Amino acid sequence: MGLADNIARVQERIASACARVGRDTSEVTLVAVSKTFPAEAVAEAYRLGLRDFGENRVEEAAGKISDIKYQISNLTPDLRASEITWHLVGHLQSRKAREAVELFDVIHSVDSVKLANKLSRLCVETGRVMPILLECNVSGEETKYGFPIVNAAGLASWLGEVEAMAALPGVCVSGLMTVAPMTANPDEARPVFRALRELRDELAHRFPYADWGRLSMGMTDDFDVALEEGATMVRIGRAIFGERRQE
Repeated sequence: MGLADNIARVQERIASACARVGRDTSEVTLVAVSKTFPAEAVAEAYRLGLRDFGENRVEEAAGKISDIKYQISNLTPDLRASEITWHLVGHLQSRKAREAVELFDVIHSVDSVKLANKLSRLCVETGRVMPILLECNVSGEETKYGFPIVNAAGLASWLGEVEAMAALPGVCVSGLMTVAPMTANPDEARPVFRALRELRDELAHRFPYADWGRLSMGMTDDFDVALEEGATMVRIGRAIFGERRQE
């Protein structure tokens, strides 16, 4: 199937998952993750109506984003690359923070107070306010990035850090993100997604002055379940662009 068919199928899955739990699809942002795919593929997805795109690595995005602007400008004068919202969905090293602030509109993967502080300082320097999501490891997997929030003790020790990050200038803590364990049965990821939603609800109760509206969870194999558990942002690569190219 072509790109248009892939996008239609993903949108159908989103609609079906939302219908099962009485949600409106307008609550959901589809982030098309274009890691390893060329600018031409992103420009075509844009022509087909997508506006939110995700990249995993700053270094790959740096060249690709400028190429995409050129590609889109050649499609038709009515299309403007400035309408794209760029999401950084992969791990961000502190040394790449300045470039990330220059390239992206939303950062999903803030996993330390040190990184949040650096992003805050850089955003203040450039006169912008950037939405950030706090990446949480609620599954306990040692290989996963994110703040380790797997029990009440972990939450209790983290609350002071959350309060400090929510007060930072230049960034706006806008919700949470997680990556569920890979599993053959998507329903096995449900407890992870539910745990993130419940964690978000707890933070919204404790820190009502912050914006906790975004829940970034769910990828190609499990986003249907993530939506049933409250995801507002799903990060979809393979189901839209096809099998990922070898890196």
